[in-house]
Amino acid sequence: MFPFKETFIIFMKLNKNDLKAKFEVSFLEEARDFLDGLGEKERKKIIYNIDKAKVMNDPELFKKLTDIVWEFRTLYRNTKYRLLAFWDKENNKNTLVIVTHGLIKKKSKVPQTDIDKTEDISKIYFKQKNKKTK
Repeated sequence: MFPFKETFIIFMKLNKNDLKAKFEVSFLEEARDFLDGLGEKERKKIIYNIDKAKVMNDPELFKKLTDIVWEFRTLYRNTKYRLLAFWDKENNKNTLVIVTHGLIKKKSKVPQTDIDKTEDISKIYFKQKNKKTK
């Protein structure tokens, strides 16, 4: 008999194609640069966790920090990786999560400057998006 964790991983591998993603993810340049600067194993683990978060609700993988800011969370070899993001739910057909940047978390809380940065980027994003639709 499999332990629960192994059973769940096997379930995910077998049924991943059957599960529908709840949102799509788009990476801004700074987020892509952060991922590119990591080792291959770290990057693969982060992407794997993002893919899991797209099909299941798990605050260990994707957690709300403020009304606007969310974080993709990965723990790999005792290092806490965070990718900060915000939602674009204005289109009822396609929900998009925009990842602004990443960081290696060293303290218990995500620094306020990183949260502010994501909030500022989201304001610019929606301002530009609203100009295009008018």
